[in-house]
Amino acid sequence: MATSKKQTPSVKASVKNLPKTLVSDKTAEKPSVGFIGLGIMGSAMSMNLHQAGFHVYGFDPSPQQQKLMKKAGIDIQASVSDVAAKASHILLSLPSVAALLSVAQDIANSAKKGTIVAELGTLPGEAKEAAREILAKKNMTLLDCPLSGTGAQAKTKDLVVYASGDKKAITQMDAVFNGFARAIYNIGEFGQGMKMKLVANHLVAIHNVASAEAILLGVQMGLDANQIVEVIGNSAGSSRMFQVRGPSMANRTWGEATMKIDVWNKDMHLISGAIESYAVPAPVFASCIPVYNAANALGHAKDDTAVVYKVLENWSTPMPKKTSAKKLNKKSKK
Repeated sequence: MATSKKQTPSVKASVKNLPKTLVSDKTAEKPSVGFIGLGIMGSAMSMNLHQAGFHVYGFDPSPQQQKLMKKAGIDIQASVSDVAAKASHILLSLPSVAALLSVAQDIANSAKKGTIVAELGTLPGEAKEAAREILAKKNMTLLDCPLSGTGAQAKTKDLVVYASGDKKAITQMDAVFNGFARAIYNIGEFGQGMKMKLVANHLVAIHNVASAEAILLGVQMGLDANQIVEVIGNSAGSSRMFQVRGPSMANRTWGEATMKIDVWNKDMHLISGAIESYAVPAPVFASCIPVYNAANALGHAKDDTAVVYKVLENWSTPMPKKTSAKKLNKKSKK
Protein backbone atom coordinates (compact mmCIF):
# COMPACT_ATOMS: atom_id res chain seq x y z
CA MET A 1 0.00 0.00 0.00
CA ALA A 2 2.83 2.38 0.89
CA THR A 3 4.33 1.88 -2.57
CA SER A 4 1.11 2.76 -4.38
CA LYS A 5 0.74 5.98 -2.36
CA LYS A 6 4.20 7.10 -3.39
CA GLN A 7 3.49 6.35 -7.07
CA THR A 8 0.20 8.23 -7.21
CA PRO A 9 1.65 11.77 -6.88
CA SER A 10 4.29 11.02 -9.54
CA VAL A 11 1.58 9.89 -11.99
CA LYS A 12 -0.38 13.08 -11.35
CA ALA A 13 2.73 15.15 -11.78
CA SER A 14 3.55 13.47 -15.11
CA VAL A 15 0.05 14.22 -16.41
CA LYS A 16 0.27 17.77 -15.13
CA ASN A 17 3.51 18.32 -17.02
CA LEU A 18 2.13 17.07 -20.34
CA PRO A 19 1.50 19.68 -23.06
CA LYS A 20 -2.03 21.10 -22.75
CA THR A 21 -2.95 19.93 -26.24
CA LEU A 22 -2.22 16.33 -25.35
CA VAL A 23 -4.27 16.49 -22.18
CA SER A 24 -7.23 18.31 -23.74
CA ASP A 25 -7.43 15.93 -26.71
CA LYS A 26 -7.82 13.04 -24.29
CA THR A 27 -10.19 14.64 -21.81
CA ALA A 28 -12.30 17.21 -23.68
CA GLU A 29 -15.84 16.06 -24.32
CA LYS A 30 -16.76 16.45 -27.95
CA PRO A 31 -20.19 17.89 -28.75
CA SER A 32 -22.84 15.83 -30.45
CA VAL A 33 -23.02 16.73 -34.13
CA GLY A 34 -26.01 16.69 -36.46
CA PHE A 35 -25.45 16.31 -40.19
CA ILE A 36 -28.26 17.04 -42.65
CA GLY A 37 -27.51 16.02 -46.24
CA LEU A 38 -25.37 12.91 -46.68
CA GLY A 39 -24.55 13.10 -50.37
CA ILE A 40 -21.08 13.09 -51.93
CA MET A 41 -19.71 15.78 -49.61
CA GLY A 42 -21.86 15.16 -46.55
CA SER A 43 -21.21 11.43 -46.39
CA ALA A 44 -17.43 11.92 -46.47
CA MET A 45 -17.46 14.68 -43.86
CA SER A 46 -19.79 12.83 -41.49
CA MET A 47 -17.62 9.70 -41.68
CA ASN A 48 -14.52 11.75 -40.86
CA LEU A 49 -16.32 13.26 -37.87
CA HIS A 50 -17.36 9.79 -36.72
CA GLN A 51 -13.77 8.57 -37.04
CA ALA A 52 -12.60 11.63 -35.08
CA GLY A 53 -14.72 10.52 -32.13
CA PHE A 54 -17.87 12.61 -32.55
CA HIS A 55 -21.32 11.10 -32.10
CA VAL A 56 -22.93 12.01 -35.41
CA TYR A 57 -26.70 12.11 -35.82
CA GLY A 58 -27.50 12.14 -39.54
CA PHE A 59 -30.38 12.50 -41.94
CA ASP A 60 -30.75 12.26 -45.70
CA PRO A 61 -34.00 11.78 -47.66
CA SER A 62 -32.44 8.95 -49.70
CA PRO A 63 -33.12 5.50 -48.17
CA GLN A 64 -30.02 4.21 -49.96
CA GLN A 65 -27.81 6.86 -48.33
CA GLN A 66 -29.43 6.22 -44.96
CA LYS A 67 -28.59 2.54 -45.18
CA LEU A 68 -25.04 3.20 -46.37
CA MET A 69 -24.28 5.75 -43.66
CA LYS A 70 -25.81 3.64 -40.93
CA LYS A 71 -23.35 0.87 -41.83
CA ALA A 72 -20.55 3.44 -41.61
CA GLY A 73 -21.46 4.22 -38.00
CA ILE A 74 -23.63 7.31 -38.39
CA ASP A 75 -26.64 7.44 -36.05
CA ILE A 76 -29.32 7.84 -38.74
CA GLN A 77 -32.51 9.61 -37.66
CA ALA A 78 -35.97 9.51 -39.20
CA SER A 79 -36.19 13.25 -39.87
CA VAL A 80 -34.45 16.63 -39.70
CA SER A 81 -36.44 17.38 -36.55
CA ASP A 82 -35.09 14.26 -34.85
CA VAL A 83 -31.51 15.32 -35.60
CA ALA A 84 -32.20 18.86 -34.40
CA ALA A 85 -33.62 17.64 -31.10
CA LYS A 86 -30.46 15.66 -30.29
CA ALA A 87 -27.50 17.69 -31.59
CA SER A 88 -26.09 20.94 -30.22
CA HIS A 89 -24.02 21.60 -33.34
CA ILE A 90 -25.58 21.01 -36.77
CA LEU A 91 -23.99 20.96 -40.24
CA LEU A 92 -25.95 21.41 -43.46
CA SER A 93 -24.86 20.13 -46.88
CA LEU A 94 -27.92 20.81 -49.02
CA PRO A 95 -28.60 20.92 -52.78
CA SER A 96 -31.00 23.84 -53.11
CA VAL A 97 -32.56 26.99 -51.66
CA ALA A 98 -35.85 25.17 -51.10
CA ALA A 99 -34.08 22.47 -49.10
CA LEU A 100 -32.24 25.06 -46.99
CA LEU A 101 -35.37 27.00 -46.05
CA SER A 102 -37.33 23.83 -45.27
CA VAL A 103 -34.53 22.40 -43.11
CA ALA A 104 -34.04 25.73 -41.30
CA GLN A 105 -37.71 25.76 -40.35
CA ASP A 106 -37.58 22.18 -39.09
CA ILE A 107 -34.53 22.98 -36.98
CA ALA A 108 -36.15 26.13 -35.59
CA ASN A 109 -39.17 24.08 -34.53
CA SER A 110 -37.19 21.28 -32.86
CA ALA A 111 -33.73 22.33 -31.68
CA LYS A 112 -32.80 23.84 -28.32
CA LYS A 113 -32.06 27.52 -27.87
CA GLY A 114 -28.40 28.25 -28.46
CA THR A 115 -28.00 25.59 -31.13
CA ILE A 116 -25.33 26.49 -33.70
CA VAL A 117 -25.94 25.61 -37.34
CA ALA A 118 -23.24 25.85 -40.04
CA GLU A 119 -24.45 26.04 -43.64
CA LEU A 120 -21.68 24.51 -45.78
CA GLY A 121 -23.17 24.79 -49.26
CA THR A 122 -22.76 27.11 -52.23
CA LEU A 123 -26.13 28.85 -52.24
CA PRO A 124 -27.30 32.44 -52.83
CA GLY A 125 -26.49 34.86 -50.04
CA GLU A 126 -30.09 36.04 -49.76
CA ALA A 127 -31.27 32.46 -49.17
CA LYS A 128 -28.74 31.99 -46.38
CA GLU A 129 -29.82 35.29 -44.86
CA ALA A 130 -33.46 34.16 -44.91
CA ALA A 131 -32.51 30.90 -43.17
CA ARG A 132 -30.51 32.89 -40.64
CA GLU A 133 -33.57 34.98 -39.77
CA ILE A 134 -35.71 31.86 -39.32
CA LEU A 135 -33.27 30.46 -36.76
CA ALA A 136 -32.57 33.80 -35.06
CA LYS A 137 -36.25 34.07 -34.07
CA LYS A 138 -35.71 30.96 -31.90
CA ASN A 139 -32.37 32.16 -30.48
CA MET A 140 -30.33 29.87 -32.70
CA THR A 141 -27.27 30.88 -34.73
CA LEU A 142 -26.65 30.20 -38.40
CA LEU A 143 -23.12 30.50 -39.76
CA ASP A 144 -22.28 30.90 -43.44
CA CYS A 145 -19.44 28.40 -43.94
CA PRO A 146 -18.97 27.27 -47.56
CA LEU A 147 -16.14 24.86 -48.30
CA SER A 148 -13.25 24.74 -50.72
CA GLY A 149 -12.72 21.21 -52.00
CA THR A 150 -14.31 18.35 -53.90
CA GLY A 151 -15.91 15.09 -52.78
CA ALA A 152 -12.58 13.33 -53.27
CA GLN A 153 -10.87 15.93 -51.09
CA ALA A 154 -13.62 15.60 -48.49
CA LYS A 155 -12.72 11.93 -48.06
CA THR A 156 -9.15 12.81 -47.10
CA LYS A 157 -10.06 15.85 -44.94
CA ASP A 158 -8.49 18.12 -47.58
CA LEU A 159 -11.16 20.79 -47.20
CA VAL A 160 -10.94 24.47 -46.25
CA VAL A 161 -13.78 26.17 -44.34
CA TYR A 162 -14.64 29.79 -45.18
CA ALA A 163 -16.44 30.61 -41.93
CA SER A 164 -18.42 33.82 -41.55
CA GLY A 165 -20.89 35.10 -39.00
CA ASP A 166 -20.92 35.30 -35.19
CA LYS A 167 -17.29 35.14 -34.01
CA LYS A 168 -18.07 33.32 -30.76
CA ALA A 169 -20.14 30.70 -32.56
CA ILE A 170 -17.35 30.09 -35.08
CA THR A 171 -14.94 29.49 -32.19
CA GLN A 172 -17.42 27.04 -30.65
CA MET A 173 -17.53 25.17 -33.97
CA ASP A 174 -13.75 24.95 -34.36
CA ALA A 175 -13.48 21.44 -32.93
CA VAL A 176 -16.21 20.23 -35.30
CA PHE A 177 -14.63 21.89 -38.33
CA ASN A 178 -11.28 20.33 -37.43
CA GLY A 179 -12.98 16.96 -37.53
CA PHE A 180 -13.39 17.13 -41.32
CA ALA A 181 -11.22 20.01 -42.64
CA ARG A 182 -7.51 20.84 -42.82
CA ALA A 183 -7.96 24.60 -42.40
CA ILE A 184 -10.54 27.10 -41.14
CA TYR A 185 -10.58 30.79 -41.99
CA ASN A 186 -12.77 33.36 -40.25
CA ILE A 187 -13.74 35.56 -43.19
CA GLY A 188 -15.77 38.06 -41.15
CA GLU A 189 -19.42 39.02 -40.97
CA PHE A 190 -22.18 36.71 -42.17
CA GLY A 191 -22.16 36.36 -45.96
CA GLN A 192 -18.45 37.03 -46.45
CA GLY A 193 -17.83 33.29 -46.60
CA MET A 194 -19.98 32.95 -49.71
CA LYS A 195 -18.17 35.85 -51.37
CA MET A 196 -14.84 34.13 -50.77
CA LYS A 197 -16.30 30.89 -52.10
CA LEU A 198 -17.30 32.60 -55.36
CA VAL A 199 -13.75 33.88 -55.77
CA ALA A 200 -12.44 30.35 -55.23
CA ASN A 201 -14.92 28.76 -57.62
CA HIS A 202 -14.20 31.40 -60.26
CA LEU A 203 -10.63 30.08 -60.32
CA VAL A 204 -11.72 26.44 -60.11
CA ALA A 205 -13.89 26.90 -63.21
CA ILE A 206 -10.95 28.31 -65.15
CA HIS A 207 -8.29 25.91 -63.89
CA ASN A 208 -10.47 22.88 -64.60
CA VAL A 209 -10.96 23.78 -68.27
CA ALA A 210 -7.34 24.95 -68.58
CA SER A 211 -6.17 21.57 -67.25
CA ALA A 212 -8.30 19.71 -69.79
CA GLU A 213 -7.04 21.94 -72.61
CA ALA A 214 -3.39 21.46 -71.63
CA ILE A 215 -3.65 17.67 -71.23
CA LEU A 216 -5.44 17.39 -74.58
CA LEU A 217 -2.70 19.45 -76.25
CA GLY A 218 -0.07 17.10 -74.89
CA VAL A 219 -1.98 14.00 -75.98
CA GLN A 220 -2.47 15.40 -79.49
CA MET A 221 1.28 15.97 -79.66
CA GLY A 222 1.87 12.32 -78.80
CA LEU A 223 2.55 12.51 -75.06
CA ASP A 224 1.14 10.02 -72.58
CA ALA A 225 -1.76 11.52 -70.59
CA ASN A 226 -0.74 10.03 -67.25
CA GLN A 227 2.84 11.17 -67.72
CA ILE A 228 1.57 14.69 -68.43
CA VAL A 229 -0.38 14.62 -65.15
CA GLU A 230 2.65 13.40 -63.21
CA VAL A 231 5.21 15.77 -64.71
CA ILE A 232 3.14 18.94 -65.01
CA GLY A 233 1.50 18.27 -61.66
CA ASN A 234 4.96 18.74 -60.13
CA SER A 235 5.88 21.74 -62.28
CA ALA A 236 5.34 25.49 -62.32
CA GLY A 237 2.32 25.16 -64.61
CA SER A 238 0.37 23.07 -62.12
CA SER A 239 -2.72 24.06 -60.13
CA ARG A 240 -4.75 22.39 -57.42
CA MET A 241 -7.41 21.52 -59.99
CA PHE A 242 -4.81 20.06 -62.33
CA GLN A 243 -3.70 17.76 -59.50
CA VAL A 244 -7.26 16.86 -58.46
CA ARG A 245 -8.95 16.54 -61.88
CA GLY A 246 -5.98 15.64 -64.06
CA PRO A 247 -5.93 11.93 -63.11
CA SER A 248 -9.64 11.63 -63.89
CA MET A 249 -9.12 13.28 -67.28
CA ALA A 250 -6.12 11.08 -68.10
CA ASN A 251 -7.90 7.87 -67.08
CA ARG A 252 -11.34 8.94 -68.35
CA THR A 253 -12.99 8.19 -64.98
CA TRP A 254 -15.35 11.17 -64.95
CA GLY A 255 -18.25 8.76 -64.43
CA GLU A 256 -17.09 8.59 -60.78
CA ALA A 257 -18.35 12.04 -59.83
CA THR A 258 -17.05 14.08 -56.92
CA MET A 259 -18.63 17.27 -58.31
CA LYS A 260 -21.40 16.75 -60.85
CA ILE A 261 -21.82 19.00 -63.87
CA ASP A 262 -25.44 19.83 -62.98
CA VAL A 263 -24.42 20.95 -59.47
CA TRP A 264 -21.47 22.88 -60.85
CA ASN A 265 -23.70 24.75 -63.28
CA LYS A 266 -25.52 26.17 -60.24
CA ASP A 267 -22.19 27.49 -58.97
CA MET A 268 -21.36 28.94 -62.38
CA HIS A 269 -24.67 30.82 -62.34
CA LEU A 270 -23.84 32.34 -58.92
CA ILE A 271 -20.38 33.43 -60.10
CA SER A 272 -21.84 34.97 -63.26
CA GLY A 273 -24.37 36.87 -61.14
CA ALA A 274 -21.63 38.29 -58.92
CA ILE A 275 -19.55 39.31 -61.94
CA GLU A 276 -22.52 41.12 -63.43
CA SER A 277 -23.51 42.77 -60.13
CA TYR A 278 -20.06 44.20 -59.53
CA ALA A 279 -19.35 44.93 -63.22
CA VAL A 280 -16.07 43.01 -63.18
CA PRO A 281 -14.48 42.23 -66.59
CA ALA A 282 -14.02 38.45 -66.66
CA PRO A 283 -13.12 37.33 -70.21
CA VAL A 284 -11.31 34.16 -69.12
CA PHE A 285 -14.23 32.98 -66.98
CA ALA A 286 -16.65 33.83 -69.79
CA SER A 287 -14.70 31.61 -72.19
CA CYS A 288 -15.27 28.61 -69.89
CA ILE A 289 -19.06 28.87 -69.75
CA PRO A 290 -19.77 27.28 -73.18
CA VAL A 291 -17.63 24.26 -72.24
CA TYR A 292 -19.67 23.50 -69.13
CA ASN A 293 -22.94 24.20 -70.97
CA ALA A 294 -21.89 21.77 -73.70
CA ALA A 295 -21.09 19.07 -71.12
CA ASN A 296 -24.60 19.40 -69.74
CA ALA A 297 -26.20 19.45 -73.20
CA LEU A 298 -24.28 16.35 -74.28
CA GLY A 299 -25.75 14.29 -71.45
CA HIS A 300 -22.98 14.58 -68.87
CA ALA A 301 -25.06 16.27 -66.15
CA LYS A 302 -24.30 13.51 -63.62
CA ASP A 303 -20.64 13.13 -64.59
CA ASP A 304 -17.74 14.78 -62.81
CA THR A 305 -16.59 18.19 -64.03
CA ALA A 306 -13.46 16.45 -65.36
CA VAL A 307 -15.69 15.49 -68.31
CA VAL A 308 -14.89 18.89 -69.86
CA TYR A 309 -11.86 17.03 -71.24
CA LYS A 310 -14.20 14.90 -73.36
CA VAL A 311 -16.05 18.01 -74.55
CA LEU A 312 -12.82 19.61 -75.78
CA GLU A 313 -11.70 16.29 -77.24
CA ASN A 314 -14.94 16.07 -79.25
CA TRP A 315 -14.42 19.61 -80.51
CA SER A 316 -10.85 18.95 -81.61
CA THR A 317 -9.58 17.67 -84.94
CA PRO A 318 -6.95 15.02 -84.21
CA MET A 319 -3.79 14.95 -86.26
CA PRO A 320 -3.70 12.01 -88.71
CA LYS A 321 -1.59 9.30 -87.12
CA LYS A 322 0.58 8.78 -90.20
CA THR A 323 1.38 12.45 -90.70
CA SER A 324 4.97 13.08 -89.62
CA ALA A 325 6.65 16.33 -88.74
CA LYS A 326 8.77 15.97 -91.90
CA LYS A 327 5.71 15.85 -94.13
CA LEU A 328 4.15 18.81 -92.37
CA ASN A 329 7.32 20.82 -92.98
CA LYS A 330 7.25 19.96 -96.71
CA LYS A 331 3.61 21.00 -96.95
CA SER A 332 4.31 24.30 -95.21
CA LYS A 333 7.17 25.08 -97.63
CA LYS A 334 4.90 24.49 -100.63
